[in-house]
Amino acid sequence: MPTKPCIKCLKEKPLEAFYRHAMMADGHLNKCKECVRAYVTQYRQENSEKVRAYDLERSKLPYRVAMMKQIVADYKVDYPKRVKATNAVQHALRDGRLSRQPCWVCGEKAVAHHADYDRPLDVVWLCQAHHKQTHALINSPATGA
Repeated sequence: MPTKPCIKCLKEKPLEAFYRHAMMADGHLNKCKECVRAYVTQYRQENSEKVRAYDLERSKLPYRVAMMKQIVADYKVDYPKRVKATNAVQHALRDGRLSRQPCWVCGEKAVAHHADYDRPLDVVWLCQAHHKQTHALINSPATGA
């Protein structure tokens, strides 16, 4: 298996650990994926305003707008119960039949989580982090879901 050294961490790694890059002699970037991810994360944190402005402009490109419309349309077709439950919660919030609560785990600002989409107004309020963790647990291979 061919390997190459990363110019950042200086470790010898297999080529699969490097992103493809047509301009490089061996066809792979000279920094490993791990180092590239660390750099990108750090850059985005240090330049958040610049990155936010760039992302906003990029999201307005016609092909991205069309792609997003298609993704949303596909989601509505693939998950009609989820869409219906989400809409029911939004309408209940608007009409005052349901009130937004803090995350029941940490108390931060929360979003509605449906344990059962057949009961659309029976929700648990979770912050983004705990909502993500809950879905990761639900969808993990260990749970059989």
